[in-house]
Amino acid sequence: MIVTSVDEARSPPARSLYVKCRYQVLCGLCLLLVLVGCGRESEPRVLALRGSTMGTSYSVQIVAPPAELDRDALAAAIDARLADINRRMSTYQPSSELSRFNHSQTTDWFLVSPELVAVVAAARAVSAASAGAFDVTVGPLVNLWGFGPTPSADDLPTAGDLQAARARVGWRQLEVQSQPPALRKSRPDLSVDLSAIAKGYAVDRLAALVEAHGIEDYLVEIGGELRGRGVNGRGEPWRIAIERPEASRRAVFEVVALRDIGMATSGDYRNFVEIDGKRYSHTIDPATGRPVDHRLASVTVLADDCMQADAWATALLVLGPERGLELAEQLGLAALFIEHAPAASAGEAFVSQATAAFAALGARP
Repeated sequence: MIVTSVDEARSPPARSLYVKCRYQVLCGLCLLLVLVGCGRESEPRVLALRGSTMGTSYSVQIVAPPAELDRDALAAAIDARLADINRRMSTYQPSSELSRFNHSQTTDWFLVSPELVAVVAAARAVSAASAGAFDVTVGPLVNLWGFGPTPSADDLPTAGDLQAARARVGWRQLEVQSQPPALRKSRPDLSVDLSAIAKGYAVDRLAALVEAHGIEDYLVEIGGELRGRGVNGRGEPWRIAIERPEASRRAVFEVVALRDIGMATSGDYRNFVEIDGKRYSHTIDPATGRPVDHRLASVTVLADDCMQADAWATALLVLGPERGLELAEQLGLAALFIEHAPAASAGEAFVSQATAAFAALGARP
């Protein structure tokens, strides 16, 4: 997603698992995060803090910051919190807790921090509830299809390569315990990638940090995952534009109002490979080991915490428009599905379906 809110429109907008990266998620919907008219004298001042993290960018917007707020101290605290999360969950830092667990060749319990255990436990819960559609061990399949750190694939994986990669994938091969906090894998070559849930977790942690400073009106965003509380600079709910899921251009499909809630989007229209003239999605179904092949273009999920929204957006995208919508309704998830219309002619046409919980939130302003 891009992040650009429908509220900051006059200012320029400041990898991985399933590659939801979510090309800064901007793999799913573009979230144009902007503060329309926040420069008017009659409106409260909006403090914006921005930086880089997790291979993408972050933004924290604070409405009418307290006079006693030390901007530099808060910015330093934000950077320190993000650096701490990376030290635990990054797959790019060789010394991180997660990297050391991945590189270990033991099937014994591996001691880690409570924070890492909490995120892995949350991931396993979504895996169980989605029948494995969400799986943080899917990395070998992502790499096999050319969406990992190695160059894109030129040929289709062989049956042997696919079988070998699938043997290394499976969330049930990953165990977690809280006391003492530790992880265990059932085979030494199992690896874990939290990129489809860690950004949401980081958003929640930054939100908690901001609230600890007595701030009630804010918007936190990391790579397109967001959490908003209170109101924007115009005294209205934070409004986020969901991008029309087209590879050729960027345009608004729908606007969502965030009212004390987290939001995440996963999409399937900008990251793909073409092999022998056929386009293959970056979104891999762990059940088949192959890229998904359905009409669903993007899913936006609203949840009390951004970590849950982050994980479920990926899970529902993997499941597709029918199974995903059915499960979302069963679980009471607030989700918006945008899919390619069955008979699109000139250009790309889309249709959307919202769950009852999404409609009940009144997210459409």
